[in-house]
Amino acid sequence: MTWVEYLYFGLVCYFILLFGTYALLNMISLFAVHRHMLEAANRVVPKNYLPMLPAVSVLVPAYNEENTIVDALQSLLQLDYNEFEIIVINDGSKDGTMQALQQGFDLHPHPENYRAAIPTKAVKGIYRSARYSNLWVLDKANGGKADALNAGINMSRFALFCGIDADSVLQRDSLQRVMIPFLEDRDTIAAGGTVRILNGSEIRDGFLRDTQLPKAWLPRLQIVEYLRAFLFGRMGWSPMNALLIVSGAFGVFRKRTVIEAGGYQANTIGEDMELITRMHLLMRRKNQRYRITFVPDPVCWTEAPEDFKTLGNQRIRWQQGLLESLWHNRRLCFNRRGGLVGWVAYPFMLLFEAIGPIIEIAGYALTLYLLLTGQLAQPALLAFLGAAIVLGMLVSIMAILLEEMTFRVYKKPSSIIILLVSALAENLGYRQLNSWWRLRGIWRWLRRKKGKWGEMQRRTGTTPPKS
Repeated sequence: MTWVEYLYFGLVCYFILLFGTYALLNMISLFAVHRHMLEAANRVVPKNYLPMLPAVSVLVPAYNEENTIVDALQSLLQLDYNEFEIIVINDGSKDGTMQALQQGFDLHPHPENYRAAIPTKAVKGIYRSARYSNLWVLDKANGGKADALNAGINMSRFALFCGIDADSVLQRDSLQRVMIPFLEDRDTIAAGGTVRILNGSEIRDGFLRDTQLPKAWLPRLQIVEYLRAFLFGRMGWSPMNALLIVSGAFGVFRKRTVIEAGGYQANTIGEDMELITRMHLLMRRKNQRYRITFVPDPVCWTEAPEDFKTLGNQRIRWQQGLLESLWHNRRLCFNRRGGLVGWVAYPFMLLFEAIGPIIEIAGYALTLYLLLTGQLAQPALLAFLGAAIVLGMLVSIMAILLEEMTFRVYKKPSSIIILLVSALAENLGYRQLNSWWRLRGIWRWLRRKKGKWGEMQRRTGTTPPKS
């Protein structure tokens, strides 16, 4: 064999291992979701156990949200939950966010005892709504999303807290559903729900009324990504207690464990994954029983970018945050007490998610060079394209079919056809572009460039999009 044949044999093995693991996670997810739905059907009607659910503090970090924050909070205040408080953390907004909160909720200064269990930027003031006794606003100097969440943790009164993005929409029963793992297993320290894409759907009175596919192809492609990542990626890791990400857009945490772990890391832009990885490391070192779980039916809806510039900036930030999380908690990898999370999940994230874009882009670049110079044999080319593209299509199609077999959010036959076409199209240019953005995220991480709150073009008259 020539060096080219050896190289392409290695690339083909890499992609077979990558998509083979994804396929295995999809199969695990299918059984896990099926079992979850059977158990959910046998549970007591939610309204009967609602008073049993523990009190929770809902933390809403906000930065420059003057146009959307009032509507978002009106939606949260209508959640079907027995006892909860909402703490909005205004992280040094430069627009009229505080003024909008003041006008919308009649805020008054309140001499609340602020307990600084986690160091944060200076707190300017604490306010309480005269209209809603469970709504608080904490005004602080800008420190980033992680710092804002830490300030919210310091102020929270309850043993559990739920972090929610200010631009997200929850279904009315989502909060109670994501809390169920804490009732079923007292060792649960974190639980996350599903994040789905809102584009194209109808919002009335702050809640989702009708689910439709977006008209633009870019968010359609992202729907396929989200299905693969949330419903059948994270659901696959969850039964093994090897889940490394609970989305910052919708996750519940045991406050005591988070404080013991040191709170959110303020010098990273991947604060959600970094905290979960550090909590794994903490509990493994203590040799203490714990559960970090994913629940598929509580849904948080968020709007996806519809332009390439915004989407690219988002994916660059995500990749940089992934690398920061893995690097800060590298001692979890192959830790003698690491369990499946340290010996399987962490190496998988490192090999396929962290450095995967380097391997993929290098493979495409080398293929193009060898084709132009006439050095690439047809069998090697076909094997590479089959492993890198065809297997990717099959895994994406599998995710769509599993969605259709379980939750069926999009019920029109035409919607399923569109999603299947999207699953095919995703691997023909979009995934390669995504790998390029992620490669740029790796470069940002190597240069130690500091991340910041992302900004996104708002679409008038719609639910605010996620940055």
